[in-house]
Order: sequence, then structure tokens, then C-alpha cells
Amino acid sequence: MTKLMSVSSRAVTLLLIAGSLTVGALAEDSDAILGSTLIGSTPGQVIGGVTSGGLPWNVSHGRVTVNANGNVRLEVDGLILPSLGTTGPVTGVSASLVCGGSGGTVAATTAAVPLTPAGDARIHDKISAPASCIAPVILVRVAAVNGTPLAQPGPFIAATGFNHTSGDKDSKEQDSADRF
Repeated sequence: MTKLMSVSSRAVTLLLIAGSLTVGALAEDSDAILGSTLIGSTPGQVIGGVTSGGLPWNVSHGRVTVNANGNVRLEVDGLILPSLGTTGPVTGVSASLVCGGSGGTVAATTAAVPLTPAGDARIHDKISAPASCIAPVILVRVAAVNGTPLAQPGPFIAATGFNHTSGDKDSKEQDSADRF
């Protein structure tokens, strides 16, 4: 009986810890000052002085949030070159905050993270966000090619926004547009 109570006590403790972690994660998203889906880029675009990649990119699923403290949480799945079905030579990405919309400037950029050949990446980083940012845009930028980090982030291959394919089940339950 004592052994059963000990096992039950441990299970309850683990459930309480898991519940508090979930509430903490939800609280972090609830203070987001920017929350949006991500879409792939098209050649010839320029946002905040940054040119898009030379080939079209697609995103299966992508979301990004930025909170007032500058915490950036970006998750992207299936960020690929549709002509190849993979990421080609791109092996790392970073995220840049642009203030001032398409004619604005890059205000801050995250550290680089790996991009899998299937196009999956997770960025959880903190940037120095400006006190105010009109028309914010997050750009997903090339940060490594064939495993070699770039000295400066390269072109963008995805950005905040929406299209007819970005309204998947998860993003319909959340916001699919920016919230301020």
C-alpha cells in the first residue's frame, strides 16, 4: 500500500509540473505584441531593404510571436523549395524584425538555428526590440549554406503574412493575422 501511495504521489507531482509548464507556455504567448502565420517568399520581393531568395519558397505551417520583452518564438515546418522538395543548400535560418513595413528597416535579428532538409526550424531567442515598431514584419532569412554560417544573414525565404494555404486547423484556432 505504501508503494502504491508513493507511485501515486510521484504521478500527481509530475502532472502538476507538466500543468504549470503548459500554463507558463500559454502565458508567454498571451503577452505577444506580434503573432502571425508565416508564408514562403517569391523572387523579386524587397522588405525592409532585404531581398527575397532567387527561387520561390513554400511553408507548410509556420507561426511566430514576439513579446514586449523581445522574446521571439518561431516555428516553421515544411519551408522548402517546391522545385526540389527540400531546402536545397540552405541549412540554417535566422529571423529579422523589420519596422516600417516593406519600406522599413531591419531593427534586430536572432541567432541562427539549423534548418532540416525537410524545412523544419525552431527559433526561441531574445532580441533587442525597439520601444515602438510600426508595421512590424518578421523575415526568415538564410543564415547557413551547406553547413557554413554566413557572416551576415542573407535573403529572406519566408515572412509574416497569410495566403489561402496558411489557414490550417491550428492557425484558425489561433490568430491568423497580426495582433497588437
